[in-house]
Amino acid sequence: MSLKKWSDHGWLRPHRTSKEEIINLLQIVNRDLKDAEQDISSDRKFGIAYSAALRLCTALLYAEGYRAERVQHHYRTIQALPLIMGEKRKADAQYLDTCRTKRNIVEYDYIGSVTEDDAKELIEFAKELREEVTNWLMAKHSELV
Repeated sequence: MSLKKWSDHGWLRPHRTSKEEIINLLQIVNRDLKDAEQDISSDRKFGIAYSAALRLCTALLYAEGYRAERVQHHYRTIQALPLIMGEKRKADAQYLDTCRTKRNIVEYDYIGSVTEDDAKELIEFAKELREEVTNWLMAKHSELV
């Protein structure tokens, strides 16, 4: 499927972004990744790192001229990753969707279901994704960075 087809299904809507908006998203990612490495609970580290990864996916979607509709907003934003960066990112989208579910549990249901290793893994993943998204933006939409 393509982003256009997703839009036709009502899962995305057109979005006109700006350099300022993309730079602000990347600055939020940098702040979140720094905050996630502080001496806080693994649940909070995980939630903050998840937020950073979601913002990276958001930046990609915005750069392509779309934003996710409210229903299943996080899910659609994450699942757009392989549509934008290629099928090689399908496993990354699956990983982030698993993280989305875990994050919802620790955010809304109960504490302690995320280990320190889980948090560290997601932080490292988000750091690597940040580098790749930044490179992709420079290559595909240099006017936005």
